[in-house]
Amino acid sequence: MEDPRGEHTTTQVRGLRVLAADEDEEALRHIAAILRALGHQVTEFAIGGAEVANAIAREDPDASVVVVHHDDEHALGLIDEIVSFSSGPVVALLDSEDPEFVRKAADRGIHAYARPIESTAVQSALEVAVRRHAEQAQLSEEVDQLETALERRAVIERAKGVLMERHQVDERAAFELLRAKARSTSRSVVDLSRAVLDGHALLPSNNHGND
Repeated sequence: MEDPRGEHTTTQVRGLRVLAADEDEEALRHIAAILRALGHQVTEFAIGGAEVANAIAREDPDASVVVVHHDDEHALGLIDEIVSFSSGPVVALLDSEDPEFVRKAADRGIHAYARPIESTAVQSALEVAVRRHAEQAQLSEEVDQLETALERRAVIERAKGVLMERHQVDERAAFELLRAKARSTSRSVVDLSRAVLDGHALLPSNNHGND
């Protein structure tokens, strides 16, 4: 089964707590039976947007599935609600191929879709969704780490500029001042740099004694 970008997975995912959402209660019972037969736990049935938000708040499901029939806008609204509140991936389940709906659903944040709604397709879609969600989470964490590293570098660079101007030293000497003071006070260079920028640690040059 494909994700919205046409990729496949071989990961075996079982025992998920799955939220099932649809406007049709009979369809909900059908998909719940499929999910349970696959070894998953159906944590909640949800029909409307308010029910979805409440169910997610109560259960915090590992994944969510939205069954799509003829009311595309209702299904897209459910997807919007789930993506806004849930920390897990979202799968759309379609009776028939609908590229336009899949495109819109992908724009709203689904991680995979299944067509037709049968055991193998549903399981494959869940596996794709779990994998894609994990990849996105890892990428987000890496971006956060990179941004943090860039922020630390910017703080140190600004602090060096302050010391260069105050003590009339070059960039290398300014950094040595930061590093030496950080070592002597058991602080990190970035923490000391923040103190310099806040005016709490205007370090002396080597010819000015102690601060």
